[in-house]
Amino acid sequence: MKDRYLSVDQVAELLGTTPRFPRRLVAERRITFVKLGRHVRIPESALAAFIEANTVQPVQRRRARLRRAA
Repeated sequence: MKDRYLSVDQVAELLGTTPRFPRRLVAERRITFVKLGRHVRIPESALAAFIEANTVQPVQRRRARLRRAA
């Protein structure tokens, strides 16, 4: 059990958001969490999985051909 457990404030700091966002993720059950009494902790691996699942890759576009006016 090498996983580090992060508080909501720590997760918010890592994501660059307010604590409200990770709290909403927990409330909506969109991220794995551990409840220790009244404390909520989020495993680092769950945070990494959440970021990976929500990462959008850029689209490779071909350059449009410039057409000469007739």
